[in-house]
Amino acid sequence: MNDPLEIERAEAWIGDAVLALAAREWILRQHDRTDGAMLARLTSNQFLSSWGNPTAVEARLGRLYRSEGLAAAMEFVEREMIPLFLKQERNRTGR
Repeated sequence: MNDPLEIERAEAWIGDAVLALAAREWILRQHDRTDGAMLARLTSNQFLSSWGNPTAVEARLGRLYRSEGLAAAMEFVEREMIPLFLKQERNRTGR
């Protein structure tokens, strides 16, 4: 695979899976239950666009996963992405 666009898409494909896993783990730890609606908001292109192009954001996670492993990628989600998500959730709900 030499096409930069295809490489980014492949990295994003992996990053999407990492984000979904990190989001599910976080939701279960925080709420002690599943919450599909929250998962959808946390992994949505609308939320990811807060960081830039959603494909590029997922690709970044995919590259991080490949270079530093799952723990580092999941830590990035919790350290960098979850705080913004929580802020948006407070704005959304007024709480």
